[in-house]
Amino acid sequence: MDKFVKLTGVAAPLPVVNIDTDMIIPKDYLKTIKRTGLGKGLFAEARYNEDGSPNPDFVLNKPAYQNAKILVAGDNFGCGSSREHAPWALLDFGIRCVISTSFADIFYNNCFKNGILPIMVSQENLDKLMDDASRGSNAILTIDLENLEITGPDGGSIKFDLDEFKRHCLLNGLDDIGLTLEKGKAIDNFEAQNAASHPWAA
Repeated sequence: MDKFVKLTGVAAPLPVVNIDTDMIIPKDYLKTIKRTGLGKGLFAEARYNEDGSPNPDFVLNKPAYQNAKILVAGDNFGCGSSREHAPWALLDFGIRCVISTSFADIFYNNCFKNGILPIMVSQENLDKLMDDASRGSNAILTIDLENLEITGPDGGSIKFDLDEFKRHCLLNGLDDIGLTLEKGKAIDNFEAQNAASHPWAA
């Protein structure tokens, strides 16, 4: 998993509440267990017209936001089913940070396991960031995970809180497998001791 230390990029505004995982990645795209290739299905029902052509009114189809790395969204982002394809689709598109006032618990935790930073802010600060994100090509935010700070295009900053364990994992690029491998030496020592005292179990 790629480390997340500091991210600077275009932030796309999506002022919609209760965006569920089916909107993030429709069920038609759940046939794969691969983490790649799902970016094309991100928000597919909103991004594409019925004939498959891009919907020019959807924010991620607008020229200024086609390479967005940050999403500023309404309350209760990621609700609905627990599909891990939702963060896979965001990451495959290029989104590495989602900012909202609240997230569904399962989606929130799935983000950290896939290298995405979900940030919770107050409604007042979300309104400010939504305004920043509405500036088109000037909608540049910097997310500094080491200092827990968001800096806007005008230089103003907003502090945010994050569980220290989750912060450690993102800063060091550690998913569940990476966390286990951190304990590799202790695991090897345990297995060696167990083999010596229980040779029949080796």
